[in-house]
Formats: sequence, C-alpha cells, structure tokens
Amino acid sequence: MKPPNVHVTRHYASRVAWLLLACTLFVFPSLSYAAAGPLDLTLSLAGISSVVIFVLAYALVMSEELLHMRKSKPVLVAAGLIWALVAWVYVQAGMPEEAETAFRETLLEYAELLLFLLVAMTYINAMEERRVFDALRSWLVRKGFSYRTLFWITGVMAFGISAIANNMTTAMLMCAVVLKVAEGDNKFIGLCCVNVVVASNAGGAFSPFGDITTLMVWQAGQVPFEGFFALLLPAVVNFMVPAVIMNFFIVNRQPASLKENVWLKRGARRIIVLFLITVAISVLCHSILYLPPAMGMMFGLGLLQFFGYYLRRSLPRSLERKRERYSRRGDWKKLEQLGSVVPFDIFSRIARSEWDTLLFFYGVVMCVGGLGFMGYLSLLSETLYGSWDPVWANVVLGLISAVVDNIPVMFAVLSMAPDMSEGNWLLITLTAGVGGSLLSMGSAAGVALMGQARGIYTFAVHLRWVPAILLGYAASIATHLWINSALF
Repeated sequence: MKPPNVHVTRHYASRVAWLLLACTLFVFPSLSYAAAGPLDLTLSLAGISSVVIFVLAYALVMSEELLHMRKSKPVLVAAGLIWALVAWVYVQAGMPEEAETAFRETLLEYAELLLFLLVAMTYINAMEERRVFDALRSWLVRKGFSYRTLFWITGVMAFGISAIANNMTTAMLMCAVVLKVAEGDNKFIGLCCVNVVVASNAGGAFSPFGDITTLMVWQAGQVPFEGFFALLLPAVVNFMVPAVIMNFFIVNRQPASLKENVWLKRGARRIIVLFLITVAISVLCHSILYLPPAMGMMFGLGLLQFFGYYLRRSLPRSLERKRERYSRRGDWKKLEQLGSVVPFDIFSRIARSEWDTLLFFYGVVMCVGGLGFMGYLSLLSETLYGSWDPVWANVVLGLISAVVDNIPVMFAVLSMAPDMSEGNWLLITLTAGVGGSLLSMGSAAGVALMGQARGIYTFAVHLRWVPAILLGYAASIATHLWINSALF
C-alpha cells in the first residue's frame, strides 16, 4: 500500500502519533512485544486506517453506559481488522512469517493475562461463596465504622498490599469488600472504587516488586534495588491528595446493619491462606525464577482444586459431626442452616468469572500489539526524548499511560536507553506507574473493577474525579523533584 502524498504525509507524521496518544488503550502490564516490526507503517494507509479503527472502537467502549453494549464487542472486531491489515501488508511485502510471529507473541502475552485473571477471579468468587466478604462486612459494621472510615481503611489497605502484590488483584480484593460493606449504596461504592484504583497504582510505584514497570527498570540496571524507596513519599502524596478531596464528598453515615450473624463456611480461612500462598508463589516465580506470574497463579489454582476435592469428600463426615454438636447445644437455627449446605464446586467458581472483561482484555492487548508492531510506540518515544527535556518527556509519558498502558511505554523508553540521571529514571517509573489512575481504563486495576462492579464503577464515574487525581499526579511529581533533587 502506498502512503498519501507528501503534504498529507508530513501532516499525518505528527498528528497520527498524538491521535494514538489520546485514543489508544492498553490495560495489562505485560505487553513487552509491542516493539515495531521491520516495516514502518506509521505513515501508510494501513497504519492510519488501524488508528482510526481503534479510535472508533475506543469511542464505543466509552459509550457503554449510553449504548448498553458490552465493552468487549468493539475491541474484538477492531483487533481482527487491525491484524488483518498488518498481515495483508506483510504478505504483499513477502514477509508473512513476520506478522504471524508478532501475532503469536502478542497472543501469548494475552494467554498469560487470561490465566492470571482467571485464577484471581476464581479465588475471589470462592471466598465470596464461603462468605468471607459477608463476614468481613459484618465485622466492619459491628465495629461501628462510618462510611468515611471505611473509605480510608480500604484505600490504605490497597496502598499497602499493592506494594508487594499485583495492583489488579489488590484492587479486586478491596472492591469485593466495598461491595459487601456498602451494598446498595452505589454512589459510595463508585467513590471507593476510584480511591482503590488510585491507591493500588500508587502503592506499586515505590517497590521493585510492586509493579512490572519498577521491575523492568530494576532489571535493566537503571536504578538499584534500594533506590526505588525514594519514591515512597511521592507515592503517598499521589494517593493522599485525591483521597483527601474525595473525603469531603462522602455522606458520613453508618452502613446498614446486618440482621443475622454471619458465619464462615467450612474451609473459608484455608482458602484465604491458599490465596496468599498463590500470590506469593506468583511473585517469587517472576522475581526469582524469571517465569511468568501466570505459572504461579495456575499452580495455586491446582492447590485450590485439591482443597475443593478434600472439602467435597469430607463433607458428609463434617455435617454429621456438626449435627451432633448443634443437637447437644440445642442450636436449632444452625441445624436448619446445615440443611442448605452444598458441596464446594471449583468449576462453578470459574464459570462465574467476568468473561466480558476477559474478552475485553483480549481485544485491547491485540489492538495495541498491532499498533505497536506498526511502529507507533517507537515513534512516540523517539519524538519525545529526541527533542524534549527528559523531565517534561517523563511527565508527558505518565499522562500518556492513562490511555496507553505503562508497560509498552516503559519498554519503548528502555529500548531507546536515553541518557538520563537516576532521578529521571525514578520519575518515569513514578509517572508511568500512577498515570494510569487518571482514567478507569488506564490501568489493569481500573478495568478489572469496571467488570467487578459493573454499572456502579464506570468510565463516567471515574472521569468526575480526574481533576483531583490530576492534582495528586502533579503534587507527587513536585514532591519527587523536591526531596530527590540530588539525584537529578
């Protein structure tokens, strides 16, 4: 395919890159294969058409509330069209194997994402079925915590846990708690979800294991292990500024009281322990063995399946012992509840996963993989660091990470290896990590919560708080430039 004429070509050379910045989306931290292919298609008709296709798909995703159309539909179609254009160009150039290899590598990245998410969702569904979140809600209500206190508890927990665990898994856990505690109060749930997304992304920015971007920078040798902890205070500022602002918009009342005593189903505590073990194994697999985190998660799923088998086989004996104990006590209410006990079924938990979100991830991963293979991410990185001051380039790249995920952005920066100080490497680590909080679709945590709290936490709900989040973003950068000035 031939590019447009010279005048149009020069016009698109600058405009197409910025159109991609404003309208491209990517949501999971693992697409390291988004590097450009052997053919530069950024100025071709196929490349420009692909950008337009994705912009239209992105617009339909943002209109989900208005159109009542699931967000997976437009990106699935867009992914197919974009890769068809890529393949057609490479077939015409006599290099069909290049496009095939790129597609397979991108598909492999999605497979890792799919397995990771599937296990996380299965564990959360299993804990919900064992009434873990009902019991936690009951405990929080009995403690007399107000909505404002609950807002801060979930935010602080999300910030702390995400420093050692995946921000997406952390956000899903906190969202499950909020959905149970404030059941029915959609306004408060939406506000808490925004806070949890911001806190989860900020918490992973100062730890070498807290986010894939920090791990990439550390493994590349740009910042020593202990150097990342210089970002602790900027990360706290990033979380606290919007949280303080949102705090004033909370109607400070008590959650609805529970009318029954919530008791955990058999095996609930052990499933919690298995989940923590699974997350730990996932982190260790990646940080020590350099294997994909999905391997550790799937290993944990196997552990859950074995435990589910044990629960099913031992259920009759367990029920008999409880009947005898409750009969001696005269506890007829619990005896009645035993009649409704059903065996634990792991596959029913898998079936309850949010499949629209999983398919949405596929569409976005493949779309951005195709656009990256065409050369747009490399063009963006070269444009910024070739003519801008590194500080401003890093700040802008952080804003870009709200629509183009931080991993392909960071991968492009590391591939260029610009001559920057340690302070600037920490700055791009900070901005790429927290910039995704600006939009609900800017991070894996936000997208996962849109599926988990469908119709409550939406793109529009998050968008209302962008000014507060942007203020926190600017404040965290200013804090880093101030307290870590010696590193620049």
